[in-house]
Amino acid sequence: MTGTESGLGRSIRRALPRWRAGRYSLSRLFFNFYLLAMGSFVAIAFIADFIISTAQRGLTEDYARRFMRGTITLVEEDLQRYPMEFWPDGIRRLDEKFAYNMTLVMRSELELPPRQAEQLAAGEIAVTHGGDIMYHQLKGSPMVLKVGPLSPETNPEMSNRAIPLELRLQLLTWSLIGVIFAIAVWFWVRPIWRDLETLRQTARALGDGDFAARSPDARSPLFAPLAETLNGMADRIQQLIATHRELASSVSHELRTPIARLRFGLEMLASTDEPSEAERLRAMMEQDLEELDGLIDASLTYARFEREAPEPHFAATPIAAWLEDEIDNMRPLGRGLEIAFACPLPAGLLVDIDHKAMPYALKNLLRNAIKYARQRIQISAEADARHLLIHIDDDGIGIPEADRERIFSAFTRLDRSRDRATGGYGLGLAIVRRVLEMHCGTAIAGSSPLGGARFTLRWPLKQG
Repeated sequence: MTGTESGLGRSIRRALPRWRAGRYSLSRLFFNFYLLAMGSFVAIAFIADFIISTAQRGLTEDYARRFMRGTITLVEEDLQRYPMEFWPDGIRRLDEKFAYNMTLVMRSELELPPRQAEQLAAGEIAVTHGGDIMYHQLKGSPMVLKVGPLSPETNPEMSNRAIPLELRLQLLTWSLIGVIFAIAVWFWVRPIWRDLETLRQTARALGDGDFAARSPDARSPLFAPLAETLNGMADRIQQLIATHRELASSVSHELRTPIARLRFGLEMLASTDEPSEAERLRAMMEQDLEELDGLIDASLTYARFEREAPEPHFAATPIAAWLEDEIDNMRPLGRGLEIAFACPLPAGLLVDIDHKAMPYALKNLLRNAIKYARQRIQISAEADARHLLIHIDDDGIGIPEADRERIFSAFTRLDRSRDRATGGYGLGLAIVRRVLEMHCGTAIAGSSPLGGARFTLRWPLKQG
């Protein structure tokens, strides 16, 4: 058995991936996500700012034109009071008061876009560079009043500063955004890192053969389904291994007895010359072979249900007629037993059953009742609003209350059933329970009104 278990463990470990990578790096995960998210955010912000600025450029120029119209008109009226040769001195004097960086240029020296040139020729204020520089043709002269640049970055008087004000504001704003975003990303990434690390450790433990390892509850809702799936997979693997071990151990134990009898029968057959004794030994060996065949068939059926329940194929069946047919097929096995069937159900009542699995469960319980009944077996059926119940009663020795749930476990047999005449393999009731679970129902054992055991099959009339 030790060799079987070690071979199984080696097979499972070979089948599972062996992940030998190191721990997840929290700093690498944080920086990768932070750079990706922050870079995307900055790119989106700059694109949005460009789109908004382009869309609002006309509004900005109109606002700047209206804002400066009064000042430019006052400057023009002040200059018109003096001869043209005094205008440069007058502009310097006025610029000292307004600090708008005002100068006079000849119209012929200016190269303006067509739209601004038309505005200047019409006597309006022409705005360029996003509202930073304005031009106005002075009446009755070839001189043009230039106001600007107005922004601190392009104003010569402000150019001695190391970092322009707008740039400083942008740097401060983006620094605050970056720090706040980094804190938010850290508190978001850290639970994810913990979940990834615990999942990695659990997967590595399972890969190393520790099938009792389970992942703790995920801190992040993103990984909660993954942790549940991993734990469900581990439960299933552990269950399959336990079933394999139990099946291998129990089958090997059950095989010893008939094999030993077969060996003894062969030895006795070789040493006897009496035809009657030889015939008895052959009959005994044939019975042992049938027992081996039944054990193998029951073991394979149970293993199939444990490994992966077959896909059920339900069909609406007239339950009263179906029960009567199944019971009639089993009557010849009852020999001198009285087998009664009471079915007060409507003749047309349809119940969803799998015609391959459910007959196995019913016949198994009928065989069990035939083994232990003294004189009488009673089968009855009843239905409530949603479920069908089938009761199989016998007047045999019954089942102690403490064992009524245990007998549905695989390879469980009560001590009094270990004789060759009535003893089974301890798999029939376990398979019955699996069949009823496949029908979203259950099988239970209890006390019979006849004095023996009662087995009840209960499942929904209609499968969802």
